[in-house]
Amino acid sequence: MAAAAVPPRGIRRLCRVLLFLSQFYILSGGDQDLHTPGERVSLIVGSLNLEHSQPLAQAVKDPGPTRTFTVIPGAAESTDIPPYVMKCPSNGLCSRLPADCIECRTNYSCVYGKPVTFDCTVKPSVTCVDQDFKSQKNFAINMTCRFCWQLPESDYECTNNTSCMTVSCPRQRYHANCTVRDHIHCLGNRTFPKMLYCNWTGGYKWSTALALSITLGGFGADRFYLGQWREGLGKLFSFGGLGIWTLIDVLLIGVGYVGPADGSLYI
Repeated sequence: MAAAAVPPRGIRRLCRVLLFLSQFYILSGGDQDLHTPGERVSLIVGSLNLEHSQPLAQAVKDPGPTRTFTVIPGAAESTDIPPYVMKCPSNGLCSRLPADCIECRTNYSCVYGKPVTFDCTVKPSVTCVDQDFKSQKNFAINMTCRFCWQLPESDYECTNNTSCMTVSCPRQRYHANCTVRDHIHCLGNRTFPKMLYCNWTGGYKWSTALALSITLGGFGADRFYLGQWREGLGKLFSFGGLGIWTLIDVLLIGVGYVGPADGSLYI
């Protein structure tokens, strides 16, 4: 008579028990320090957990290949651009470069007012071309023999002073620092001091002041407009000095003798 078949569930349990006993036997023979069964069971469970957790731990702790960058101090200095390069057009005509972009061998013994020719060389980091669009470093430039302070007023820019009186007798002057424009070539220093006449405006119009003096001058409107409020109050309460002050102001404003109180010029 055939033996009764073992159910599949019992086979699974049997396999698990055999697997457990085999691992227990291996660990008990290889590790002599563990004497209690509880310690051996915990070792088996820990070994199983360690086998599953090792790939994950390796994936988290492995940062990958590291790269090291070395900074060379001299490399940053070699790429610095001189400040004058910002004024120099790239690949333009050498003869039209600003004076800050070239170095010329000038001759101070030339005759004033006469045309002269000087040999010039472009500064480092500056590129220019000749009439045939060929790159060049050395070229000649034509100019008039004169110092920078002898240039006409349209060839340089000067600082302005708004604290001096433009309407005064004699006319006031002020000390100004002037700088030659970039495209102008001259001898000597391109920055120089100069005495200039006071010439600035506060936005007052001569036509408006004259119109107010003719129409509302008896009430001091012209003086109030020019910022002279004391004279305006005097004309207001005296009815324009009975008309005499009004007529005088019309003449004085008309010829430009009476101006704004801040000392500026009319526009």
